[in-house]
Amino acid sequence: MKISVIALGKIGLPLAVQFAEQGHDVVGVDVQQSVVDLVNRGVEPFPGEAHLQEKLSALVPAGRLRATTDYADAVPGSDAVVIVVPLFVDDATWEPDFGWMDAATRSLAEHLTPGTLVSYETTLPVGTTRNRWRPLIEEVSGLVEGRDFHLVFSPERVLTGRVFADLRKYPKLVGGLSPEGTARGIAFYREVLEFDDRPDLPDGNGVWDLGSAEAAELAKLAETTYRDVNIGLANQFAKFAAANGIDVFSVIKASNSQPYSHIHLPGIAVGGHCIPVYPRLYLHTDPDATIVRAAREANMTMPDYTIGLAEGALGGLGGRTVVVLGASYRGRVKETAFSGVFPTVTGLAARGARVLVHDPMFTDEELRRYGFDPYHLGEPVDAAIVQADHPEYQSLGADDLPGVRVVVDGRRATDPGRWEGVSRLVVGQAASGGGRDGL
Repeated sequence: MKISVIALGKIGLPLAVQFAEQGHDVVGVDVQQSVVDLVNRGVEPFPGEAHLQEKLSALVPAGRLRATTDYADAVPGSDAVVIVVPLFVDDATWEPDFGWMDAATRSLAEHLTPGTLVSYETTLPVGTTRNRWRPLIEEVSGLVEGRDFHLVFSPERVLTGRVFADLRKYPKLVGGLSPEGTARGIAFYREVLEFDDRPDLPDGNGVWDLGSAEAAELAKLAETTYRDVNIGLANQFAKFAAANGIDVFSVIKASNSQPYSHIHLPGIAVGGHCIPVYPRLYLHTDPDATIVRAAREANMTMPDYTIGLAEGALGGLGGRTVVVLGASYRGRVKETAFSGVFPTVTGLAARGARVLVHDPMFTDEELRRYGFDPYHLGEPVDAAIVQADHPEYQSLGADDLPGVRVVVDGRRATDPGRWEGVSRLVVGQAASGGGRDGL
């Protein structure tokens, strides 16, 4: 097959590589010339994706994969076009911003030829595939969906850093606008993907027919919104437990020993491209979902709550030097999308603190580009807040942060034995004897 992949980001490029590795001719489209140039040289444009570089090094010289900024070069004659263009959400209104996706859809529609399968993998509000993309593509292309081309929704279900492993591990969900379109989508993904054996799944691993685009859209939103709601509940338990001298981690461990309880862990923030965003996409079409809204709002309060722990332990933050440990939204990932570092730094500065940021995955210059003042281990501070659970922080101790009086661990990532003489507070952990370690 000839396959076009629109947007060569952290999901799109590995997908293009996956398709090419299965023996297909793949052309990737991206608006950034720098990304296109790197891909065409066989060089990964972003670090950290397992096996991506080695696969690019083999596929690009073999002529199986190339990149372009020109839709006219990539789309005509394609058997399938897969779109992974980002969908943004306005932070103030929580409304989706379809700007980039609308532009990409118009561009591909201008060059769409009969017989093509079009698959959207970007997470969408329910009904978007049918009610937004179909009429837009038909209007621009002059083609008719279901006769001249087929349109499906098949959400990506992978995490950056392990995309190739996740493509094998999880079922591929497909929903079309008609039975024939769904069948075309299923046949396509069976051709380009391979799956691990999953005896734990009653229907087995592979490509799953969701029956409609709307069902596939909802499935993606549901699995991610569930996690946000679950974390919101865990954070609520953590606050209550701390106020009543209870260790919430022991409570969660006990609760989850029973097979019907799957409580997640509390923490300083919920970050990443998915969990903070997709509940807002769900609320776009179900504004009465009070549980979803309450959980999202509760999780957004956690950075401020964590700052309050440091403020109380120090007796105020005015004039204090505080280092935020971790710019990434989660450990081992060099990515700041919706990271808790941003509200934490803003909140500390608003209380009069001098704020520094440390992250072993980022250079000083990279941190400065985010507007942060870099911190180097060995420099004096009054307090530290652990925002990301990088493994390096497990071995961190009081000697690494001269003068530190308080450390607030928002990820339960530090070793309590390394903080002798320091008031160590952990989000979700009750105060222990003497008040030196707890919350």
